[in-house]
Amino acid sequence: MNVLQDGRHAPAYLIRGQVMHERLRPVVHRFVYPVFYLRINVARLEDAGNRWFGIDRRRLMSLRTRDYGPRDGSSLDAWMRDHLRNAGLPADGEIWLQTFPRLFGVVFNPVSFWYCHDRSGALRAVLAEVNNTFGETQRYLLVAPDQGVISADTHLQCAKLMHVSPFCEVRGTYHFRFRDTATTAMVGIDYDDGQGVLMHTAVGGKVQALDRSGARKALLAQPFMSAGILLKIHWQAWKLWRKRVPFFSKPERAAGADSLVTLNKETSL
Repeated sequence: MNVLQDGRHAPAYLIRGQVMHERLRPVVHRFVYPVFYLRINVARLEDAGNRWFGIDRRRLMSLRTRDYGPRDGSSLDAWMRDHLRNAGLPADGEIWLQTFPRLFGVVFNPVSFWYCHDRSGALRAVLAEVNNTFGETQRYLLVAPDQGVISADTHLQCAKLMHVSPFCEVRGTYHFRFRDTATTAMVGIDYDDGQGVLMHTAVGGKVQALDRSGARKALLAQPFMSAGILLKIHWQAWKLWRKRVPFFSKPERAAGADSLVTLNKETSL
């Protein structure tokens, strides 16, 4: 991520780019939409606000802490560090949350990512916080196979544990790649349903500080992005239905599953 003139990171950034989904079977179905994300230091939330963006405050663009982690408004930083320690991972570096903001009070986040660094600044874990349109959440704590540093070449994976789309079963594996540079951020996700890769997903874009000017420009460029995300999900689902892609009913979910943090595919914390 880029830095300020004094050599420090800003407390929050915008990532302006696009999201791409491509389904490979039984028909090819692909779409690309422009989006923007936040990447925010959860230990410096109080420093991130401005005239256009606020934390737990009424702004045209905002982030509500109750939407993440413990979902009770308590410290996101402390919650994530507790889970890192419970997993035997370093909890002494910066933690950054990448997510869609609320726009005019509205948001739906298919997935948010928590980037967890050690004291040296190396990326050591990523928490993928996945939400579906039924109000359910599944959290996957991703670490390198040797629990070492995660680089752009590191292959991270976890078993799929939650119903997300009626056109996919709850089985198979997610494969993740994370790549940051000084000016760009990218996440690649492949979903393997057990018969090979079924879907490719990529999200990313250019990084800029979340100052008043950046927030205003992003909001004016895509004022209805949040509402549009849900509309586009249902629009693309209708297209898949029209193409006669097999439809799967939502399975029952175990009580308390929303509160679990699953470490890759071996254990739950």
